Amino acid sequence: MLTEAEAIGQRVRNARLRLGLTQADLAAELRLSQGWVSKVEKGRQELDRTSVINKLAAALHIHPNDLIERPYPTAVEDVQWQKSAALILRELRRYDLPPRWEGAPPSSTDLWRRTAVLHRLRDDAANSRILELLPELLREARALAEHASGREREEAYAVYAIGCKFGHTAAHALGHPELVAMSCERASWAARRSGDEMLPAVADWMRVWDMWTTADWDDSLALADQALRAVEEPYRRGDAAAVRVWGSLHLRAAVSAARAGAEAEARHRIEEAEEAASRLPRLAFDRHSLTFSRGNVAIHGVNVELEMAQHDRALLLHQEIPETVVSALPRSRRGHYRMDLARAYLWSGRRERALSELEAAERTAPQLIRNHPVARATLRRIRTAERATVKEQIRRMSVRFHLDE
Repeated sequence: MLTEAEAIGQRVRNARLRLGLTQADLAAELRLSQGWVSKVEKGRQELDRTSVINKLAAALHIHPNDLIERPYPTAVEDVQWQKSAALILRELRRYDLPPRWEGAPPSSTDLWRRTAVLHRLRDDAANSRILELLPELLREARALAEHASGREREEAYAVYAIGCKFGHTAAHALGHPELVAMSCERASWAARRSGDEMLPAVADWMRVWDMWTTADWDDSLALADQALRAVEEPYRRGDAAAVRVWGSLHLRAAVSAARAGAEAEARHRIEEAEEAASRLPRLAFDRHSLTFSRGNVAIHGVNVELEMAQHDRALLLHQEIPETVVSALPRSRRGHYRMDLARAYLWSGRRERALSELEAAERTAPQLIRNHPVARATLRRIRTAERATVKEQIRRMSVRFHLDE
């Protein structure tokens, strides 16, 4: 039986041969060495950066999920979300048909109250539960848009767009590319009908994320800048929602620039986000469900350095972040941050600390981390290095991740 890394290598080799490429051809496309490609195909080179996975998949003209075979093997109860995803897709496909609804639909106030529940679930990285709740919310929002008029109708479209955003986030975390793509398209469609001047930019923020899948770093930067221009005026006057959208777009742009290898640009974007965070006003209800904050900017700074393979600088930045800042973040962000720290410590040769951080990430956001390709690659690298002793701690974690299935 092939290991997970060997299976990925076999898929890389098969895709390369289908395209009639030599290892040297693929290496030239990636601007890496033929030896690196050879090690990947033999399962001896872990793909532990999302940018590398996406760039390799783009060069082979396949989806990253097909390259790493995601969704991953998991416990039966953990794949029930796929049923919910199918129901959401049905709702999204019939977006311009009369909704299946009798009687008066809930008001927009009631629907917004329901999104607050989804916001809390998103913060807790409870992605399966989010997908369970979405089909009914989308159906009700469409019914309201059909029956209402004026501002109430616009609010119905706004709820629909935000519902798509929640589906988009959960689908990314769980590995459902069709739901990712359709959620983004429908969010853009509804945003243009919402009357909310921020929502089209929020939809573009989603599209930037999707452009990473095909390693279109320059296009993702251009799209982020286009969205930034659209919200610049309300941002300059201090509109609370605009400040969050502005800062969130700069964080997206920072990651895009880092993956493109534009170090100065990436750090400049982090500085822009820091400025926005310093202007962040109090907001009773964040209808766009963005997790923008000073803490989120700080951990993005660490992530950006890792995307540029600057693990020593990433760890220095980590040491400057107060633990209280990290602990105030939602579980989804804390889990992702601990995963980043695991990579940084592993790259610096501190395997024990890397494993400790990866376990902390899993405890914080188990579903998110067990389904994340970088977390799995990091665990595989730790396990390979310790294979001589196969420590019980690693063995138990490997079982939870279903690495050998």
